[in-house]
Amino acid sequence: MPKITFLVHDGRSFDVNADVGQTVMESAIRNMVPGIEAECGGACACATCHVYVDDAWTAKVGEPGPMEEDMLDFAYETKPTSRLSCQIKVKAEYDGLVVRVPERQA
Repeated sequence: MPKITFLVHDGRSFDVNADVGQTVMESAIRNMVPGIEAECGGACACATCHVYVDDAWTAKVGEPGPMEEDMLDFAYETKPTSRLSCQIKVKAEYDGLVVRVPERQA
């Protein structure tokens, strides 16, 4: 079971165990990580599960797809490492993944 670390804007850290095949967003919601609102429930129809993927993980996690890129236009303060956590499917090799939750969501 991969462990994902969520770093929230106030400096707190949340380590959660994620099931392979679920999304990073689902892992956050199930573990009540603050700052992940997920208003659309993971349908890639909002930008309220926006995260910054740690630089060490960006290549492994990959780039956003076209639909995700369109939704990131609505996210607050995007960066080159911005992703929607609903679009990142957890894989066994993501054990140790680190994502940062922005101060606010769109």
